[in-house]
Amino acid sequence: MKTKLFSVIFFFGMITTFAQSVDYNTKKNYIAKGYDVVAYFDNQAIEGDKAYTTTYDNVKFKFSSEDNLKAFKNDPKKYIPQYGGYCAYAVAVSSKKVDINPKTFEIRDGKLYLFYNSWGNNTLKSWKKNNVKGLQKKADKNWEAMNLDE
Repeated sequence: MKTKLFSVIFFFGMITTFAQSVDYNTKKNYIAKGYDVVAYFDNQAIEGDKAYTTTYDNVKFKFSSEDNLKAFKNDPKKYIPQYGGYCAYAVAVSSKKVDINPKTFEIRDGKLYLFYNSWGNNTLKSWKKNNVKGLQKKADKNWEAMNLDE
C-alpha cells in the first residue's frame, strides 16, 4: 500500500515539476518586455504600467489598465505569448530563443505570437510570407524539444 501511495505522489510531483518548466523571455524583468499582453488582443502594443502588475507561473506581467489586469487574472493562459515570449519565427526556423520587439506581434487562432524586428530584419514579415500553418507546427514541435533538452 505504501509503495502505491509513494508511486502516485511521485508521479504527480513529476507532472507538477514538468508543468512549471517553461523558460519565459523576461527581458526588463517582465514578459513581453513589460507590454500589456491583453492589449495585444485589441491589436494594440501598449507598454504596461507598474501600478497594474501581477505574477503568474513565477513571471511578472504589466498591464495598461485595471480592466486588462482583471481580464488576465480571469484567464491567464489565454494571454500568455507562445513559445515563452520568444520570437516565434526563430523558434520555428532555427530552434533558437531570440529576443523580441514587443511592438511586433500577431494574434492568430486566438494566440499571441511575438517577433524579432531590428536592423531591417522583421521576422513577422518572413513569418507571413511563408507557410504560417507549417511554421506554427514546426515551432510547436521545436519548442517542445527545446524545453525537454533543459
